[in-house]
Amino acid sequence: MINNVNIKDIDRQFWIDNVFPEWGTFLNEQIEDTKVGPGKFAMWWLGCTGIWIKTPADCNIIIDLWLDTGKQTTKFPEPPEWGQGKDFQMARMVGSRQWQPNARAVPMVIDPFAIKKMDAVLSTHFHRDHIDPYVAAAIVNNTDAPFIGPKFSCDIWRKWGVPEDRIREVRPGDSIRIKDMEIVAVDSFDRTALITAPPAGDIRGILPDDMDDRAVNFIIKTPGGNIYHSGDSHMSNYYVKHGKDHEIDVVLVSYGENPIGCSDKVTSVDCCRIAENLNAKVLIPFHYDIWSNMLADPKEIELVYNYRKDRLNYKFHVFLWEVGGGYIYPDDKDKKRFMFRRGFEDAFELDEPNVPFKSFL
Repeated sequence: MINNVNIKDIDRQFWIDNVFPEWGTFLNEQIEDTKVGPGKFAMWWLGCTGIWIKTPADCNIIIDLWLDTGKQTTKFPEPPEWGQGKDFQMARMVGSRQWQPNARAVPMVIDPFAIKKMDAVLSTHFHRDHIDPYVAAAIVNNTDAPFIGPKFSCDIWRKWGVPEDRIREVRPGDSIRIKDMEIVAVDSFDRTALITAPPAGDIRGILPDDMDDRAVNFIIKTPGGNIYHSGDSHMSNYYVKHGKDHEIDVVLVSYGENPIGCSDKVTSVDCCRIAENLNAKVLIPFHYDIWSNMLADPKEIELVYNYRKDRLNYKFHVFLWEVGGGYIYPDDKDKKRFMFRRGFEDAFELDEPNVPFKSFL
């Protein structure tokens, strides 16, 4: 919000500088000011599968933070040899000759250039909504944080100019300890990643069975509990192995409505199956928010969960979040819905509420 401005001074750049990111540094300040108590962890949903996690030792990491945009014009290029969208990863996945009409559907809630401290940047895989050049530039310039991900993600960071000594390639089974946090890479089940590698460039020609080079899931172990970040993974029976090997408190699953001929996002039923197979305590869906053509209603997961939970004796429950919202575990472990702080908590402490309107009473 700006005051005391003349419209003669307002142009497009003035508007961009004053409005974007839409939340300014509001969330940056909130995260920075949050003190995480012993035996807890805090995390914030930053849109898509972007998550910020913070621990009692002030260890801060971001996973899959993406602050770019989708379609910004209807005028797409049309390669004459194959119609629209020849080189677009989703079009290649289904063999479509059309561009995906995926406009960004949620605001930018974090300012990467206002991040003052960061201990690690993680990317689960190379898809453009899980790795970001703006975030990379801000973190390289403002912090000493390492960049951690599978080979394909690391190759993208290298291409962008992230220093080699700050890049950490990981494969399933690798772990990295930072302060009071352990970052464990485990198998990804992102079948989309197997068939959507760019058709040209440094990573062309790697065989489809090289999943470990393309994508990993992450288990983040903290003093307050363990978070399972599934990236864009689909349902797999192998989640049971991860649930046996690691105690999972909270699992984050990429949910969404798939276009015809496409199985990119996880269904509501499989969201519940993933949580059950991991023996998780809390299921939190994400990714359904970001793309206008894949928007989904997470209340469907609630409906499926409530229909099945007693018959199947589910041991987890579902938490529905909001982008920009925080979550503290175990304080919030029994919550079912997120609500932003409503404010005006001092209403009952006021001598005369609604003073400006007293004359109308």
